[in-house]
Formats: sequence, structure tokens, C-alpha cells
Amino acid sequence: MSELASTSEEATEICTRCVMTRAVDTDIVFVDGVCNHCRRYDRLLPSRVLTGAEGREALEILVGRMRAARSRKGYDCVVGVSGGVDSTYVAMWAKTLGLNPLAVHVDNGWNSEVAVANIEKTLKKLDIDLQTEVLDLREFYDLQRSFLYASTPDGDVPADHAIQATLWKAARKNRVRFIVSGMNFRTESVLVHSWSYGHSDWRYLKAVHKRHGKRALKTFPHFGFIELFYTNVIRRIRTVSILNYVDYDKAVAMRELTEALDWTPYGGKHYESIYTRWYQGYVLPQKFGIDKRRGHLSDLINSGEMTRDEALRTLDMHDYDERLRQQDQTLVLKKLQLTEAEFAEIMALPTASFRDYPNAHAFVQRLRDLANWLRSKGLYPR
Repeated sequence: MSELASTSEEATEICTRCVMTRAVDTDIVFVDGVCNHCRRYDRLLPSRVLTGAEGREALEILVGRMRAARSRKGYDCVVGVSGGVDSTYVAMWAKTLGLNPLAVHVDNGWNSEVAVANIEKTLKKLDIDLQTEVLDLREFYDLQRSFLYASTPDGDVPADHAIQATLWKAARKNRVRFIVSGMNFRTESVLVHSWSYGHSDWRYLKAVHKRHGKRALKTFPHFGFIELFYTNVIRRIRTVSILNYVDYDKAVAMRELTEALDWTPYGGKHYESIYTRWYQGYVLPQKFGIDKRRGHLSDLINSGEMTRDEALRTLDMHDYDERLRQQDQTLVLKKLQLTEAEFAEIMALPTASFRDYPNAHAFVQRLRDLANWLRSKGLYPR
């Protein structure tokens, strides 16, 4: 058994249904042995996911709305592409449904060769137009370096924030009403704020950078309340997750992509990014004691795609080869202009939380709750 897995299960409680533990989530709450993440899954599933005939009917109605709102440039929707399984599957589904999507990719300097090849093969075979946003890498690397010095476990949120801001910008610019997301509730429902916070909180990102950054963020794609309000309320741009309307099975999707598009698997979840692979595979478990695989595997248990025993066996295995880890780390330190000694100092810093910096957590949470309430009433896409 891996050291992390054994330590987690010996030192603390573990959910009797999934594999989340108090060691990786100090805010976890158990009721009769079942954690709050499983109970949240059960509570929100009816308003987030439709399957079978009901899902097909709702998806057909949604697709009709998207076609009716087609832009003058001929696009029905914007699709973010990373080369990963979810975004690639969404792009293929969009074409299968007869939509004409505009693919948008954010190049932040960390694309793996596999990811680049997957994007190229997918868009060529599906005949989808591509718009690429290339970040100012000096600014972006400075922001990433700031998060390492902040000593919070949120080191990958700058990339997610930039992606969301870029998708909204592309939709506004091309007068497209819909953004099709690769998110699917069944396999991405575990939400642990202490693991990763800030995707939608520009105030928090700015605060971290103000304290630890060295270069002004003049061009970094971002959004605050004004952009959020203008995009969602004034322009009425909606983000929809079409995988929540179909019987989505990640393993089946990977086989279909491999056969139809010559798509290539890349290892762990979100490992299409070199930085994410290194950060999730090494920094989080080594510095923070966080194994994000527990969240991913718990989702698969709840969705019925994996048994709990299978998940526990998976946790026993290392999915990040040490030679690859060293190779990735050498590249990361070079790009972020850090020496091995400086990185060792970062790893030795006391851990911190997003709560140690100015943030808009309460406001962001209210927005999430509002969106979930609207979904429960059928007033907002799933």
C-alpha cells in the first residue's frame, strides 16, 4: 500500500461509501459513516444530471435553442479544448448533434506533446475552427510562482481562471450565446475548498500576486463581478454541460475517442498539462498531504463506474513515474526561474489557506448556491 493511502486510513476516518478521509479533507463531516460529499452528490444529482430518454429529450430542446441562437459567423457554441478526455468528447458530441462549435484553446506554456497532438487530430477530423489565446508567459509564470510562495494548495487555479475568462471573451466577441463545458457532475462532483479555491475569485488571485508577485499582470485574462454580470445577465451567455444530459461513462468515452479520432490517453486526470501533472502528482501529496485521486475516484464510485475496492486498489498504485517527475520538475523550475534550493524552501514553508488572503468566498458561494437553486427549478442549464 502506498505510504499516503496507508497513513490516511490509519490516522483518520474514511467514508464507508467512497474513499474520502479526514486526513485529506479536515472539513469532512460523517453521518452514519457516509461523508458530506456523498450526501451532496445525492442531493444535487437530480437537478444536475438527466439520463436515458429524459436526457435525450432535454438535450434535443437545448440543441434547438443553440441552433436558433447561431451567430452571424455561423457558430452555435464555444467549446474549450485541452486535449483531455472530457473536452475532446464534448467537441465530438457537439458535431454529432449537428452543432457548429468554435474551439478555443488557452496556451499557457504547459501543453504536453500528447495534448497538442490530441487537439490537432480532433479538430482536423471533426472540421472545427480553432481560436488560440496565447498567454504572456512572463506574467503567467510570475502568477504561478506567486502561488507557490503563497504556500496554499491552489497552485493550479490561475490556469482555470484564465480559461474561463478566455471562453467568455470568445463568446462575447463572436456573439455566441452558449459555451459548452466538459464538466460533468457525475465524475466531477467532489468539491473541497481547502484543496483548490479561486477559479472564480479574481480578488483572491490579485491578493496572492500582490503579496508575492514581481511583474504586473497587464494582459492576464481575468474576470470579476462586472465581467460576470455583463456576460451572464446582460449578454445572457450560458455555460451548458451536455455530458450531464447523456449516459456518460469516462472509460467508454476514452475507447470511443481512441477509435474515432485516434485520441491518445495521457495518464491521470488533467495530466494533459505538464504543470498540473507535476503539481497534483508531487507538490500536493508531498507538501499538503492531498491526493486528489481520492476525489476523482470517489466520483467514479458514486457514478457507478468503479467499486470502492477497485478505488482503494488504485490508490495503492503510483501513477506518476519518478523519472517523469524529475523531468517535469526540472522544466517547471526552469520556466518559473526557481533554483532547487528556492524550491526546497517553498516546500518547507508552513502551509496556508485562501482564507489567509483577501477573497470573495462568501459571494462566490452564494452564486453557486443560486445557480444550483435555479437548476433545481429548471431555470438554468444543467
